[in-house]
Amino acid sequence: MSGETNLNELLKTLTAQLVEGVYVFATLPDGSVPENITTRMVFQEAEGTTLILRKSEAETFGLAYEFPCRMITLDVHSSLEAVGFIAHIAKELTKHDMGVNPVSGFFHDHLFVPDGRENDAMRILEQIARDSRTADYLLRGE
Repeated sequence: MSGETNLNELLKTLTAQLVEGVYVFATLPDGSVPENITTRMVFQEAEGTTLILRKSEAETFGLAYEFPCRMITLDVHSSLEAVGFIAHIAKELTKHDMGVNPVSGFFHDHLFVPDGRENDAMRILEQIARDSRTADYLLRGE
């Protein structure tokens, strides 16, 4: 198994990078992805093919889209079997009335947050890590 599974370790070592650009979600009912299109993710569903791509790319190809958002990459190598990591982050974002669409890659988790709320999300992620480090410090009795 690859990646960290310990929730406390994941939270206290959490760092994040805001990825440049605005992303959107689009769907293609027939599943045919246009040639020469650059996507961040393609996911086949029964109802159609979901694409996550830059807003500019969707507009270039004339694709209808929803949810203009910003992508934040979590710079911890979490295991695909880690329990509670994304749930904890989603819970904290919820406290600030912010939805999130998380996507897990092999090495990292990526959060898609509403465009315009990315700085709020980054501050919340920093606070999660800071609080986890403080709690760990207090538990060790240092």
